[in-house]
Amino acid sequence: MKLVFSETQRRHDPRHFLSSGAPQPNPEVPGRIDRLLAGARAAGLGEVAPDDHGAGPLAAVHTPEYLQFLETIFTRWQRIPDASPEVVPNIHPDRRDFSYPASAVGQAGYHMADTACPISGGTWEAAYWSAQTAVHAARMVAGGEEAVYALSRPPGHHAFADLAGGFCFLNNSAIAAQELRRTHDRVAILDVDLHHGNGTQGIFYGRGDVLTVSIHADPVRFYPFFWGHASERGEGAGLGCNLNLPLPRGSGDEPFLAALDVAIRRIRAFAPGALVVALGLDAFEGDPFGGLTVSTGGFAAIGARCAGIGLPTVIVQEGGYLCDALGDNLTAFLKGFREG
Repeated sequence: MKLVFSETQRRHDPRHFLSSGAPQPNPEVPGRIDRLLAGARAAGLGEVAPDDHGAGPLAAVHTPEYLQFLETIFTRWQRIPDASPEVVPNIHPDRRDFSYPASAVGQAGYHMADTACPISGGTWEAAYWSAQTAVHAARMVAGGEEAVYALSRPPGHHAFADLAGGFCFLNNSAIAAQELRRTHDRVAILDVDLHHGNGTQGIFYGRGDVLTVSIHADPVRFYPFFWGHASERGEGAGLGCNLNLPLPRGSGDEPFLAALDVAIRRIRAFAPGALVVALGLDAFEGDPFGGLTVSTGGFAAIGARCAGIGLPTVIVQEGGYLCDALGDNLTAFLKGFREG
């Protein structure tokens, strides 16, 4: 198995985000990269740098207004007298069926779902190359590789077609799935992050060609709160092509793996030609977010069962935050996948 990664992803380095109304140090830091690289190397993965595949794969998922916003907003924000050093919205619309604002402040509110996606000077470059990493991994799988790991950072699964949120700007897993659609009639996304992949769900909610499945902490009292409930099944052509499997807070290996078995049965019923695993490692019992209690051995079992689906697979890194076991958890998943 190969590892795809670009050093440019380190350039996104925001200092703070707002949590429960209070400024906190941003946990989605470049230091995550070093732990994840060490974990992938310990699993024996060879490294590949991504090519620049251009804006086309990003525009296949995200709107042109949104891509232009991400590329230009930091420079525009700095022109505002007394503006904060990082882009953080202070207004949010109650709907999206109105005229598009011209001001940087209005556009920040329109395109940023929450205060957990601050934009710093290097955010666009890092997010762009995080997405290119996912595109390159998908093209490797389309070209015959059985599985490829995309170390994408910043993560992506909370990003909608025109909306950032939850540390996410470009939806790398959705971009990888859309890329795989070039060679497969149907693609499945299996999200095993602690948090529901609300952006991924939103992007494909009305489509019948991409199945979205997410196992996560119950959002009734947990981020992202408004999405991720079991009643959400898709709409229109996508009805029945979305499956959410929320777990009670504190759930560990046994309930997580039981939910994974349910997810795998749905994936097999969909009969996709390829799979994207949105790999969050923040379901770990020692992760700073503390929502679930999956063990390091549990991640090995998750990897083995994902491999057992038997599909060409792109593994896209999502969450998983700084703790002593972060690299070990990735190693466990990747070894489990290779041996599964």
